[in-house]
Amino acid sequence: MLCSICKAKEATVHLTQIVGDKVQKVDLCADCAKEKGVNDPAVFSLADVLLGLGASQEMEQAAGAGSTLKCPHCGFSQADFKKSGRLGCPECYTTFAEGLEALLKGMHTGTRHIGKAPAGLQQTRDLTDRIRQLQKKLDKAVAEENFEKAADYRDEIKVAKARLTQATAP
Repeated sequence: MLCSICKAKEATVHLTQIVGDKVQKVDLCADCAKEKGVNDPAVFSLADVLLGLGASQEMEQAAGAGSTLKCPHCGFSQADFKKSGRLGCPECYTTFAEGLEALLKGMHTGTRHIGKAPAGLQQTRDLTDRIRQLQKKLDKAVAEENFEKAADYRDEIKVAKARLTQATAP
C-alpha cells in the first residue's frame, strides 16, 4: 500500500479515525509520518492529515501570524481546531470564517449550506410566503385607503390561493 501523501513509498504507518458511522483512514510512509509529527503527539495534528495536509496552517495564515483568535461564544481556538479537526459551536464558523472558507471550498462544492426540499414542498412554502406578503401589502393599502392597490392585492391573493390548493391536492 502506497503512502497517501507522497504516493511513492510503501506505507508503514496506518491511522484510522472513527467518528459516528464514518471511518477515515490515512496510510503514511515513515518519512511522511516523521514530517507530519505522527510519532510526536505534541506536534501531530490528525486534522492536518485528514482535512487536506496543512489545513490548520491555512487558517493560521488567514488569521495572521501569531494570532490567538478565539471564539467569543465557546472559547474555542485555532489550536483546539488543529488538535480535534472540529469546531466548538456554530459561532466558530463566523469567528474563523476567513481561514475556513478556503478549506471548505477545497472539500465541498460551496461554502454555504443551501439545504434541500422536495419540489412540491418547496412550491407550497413559496406560495404560502407569497400569500403572507400579499396579505401584509393588502392590509397596508386598506389602512392607507388606497383601494385600487388593495383590489389588485386581493386578486393576486386569490390566484396564489388557487395555485396553493392545486399544488396540495392529491
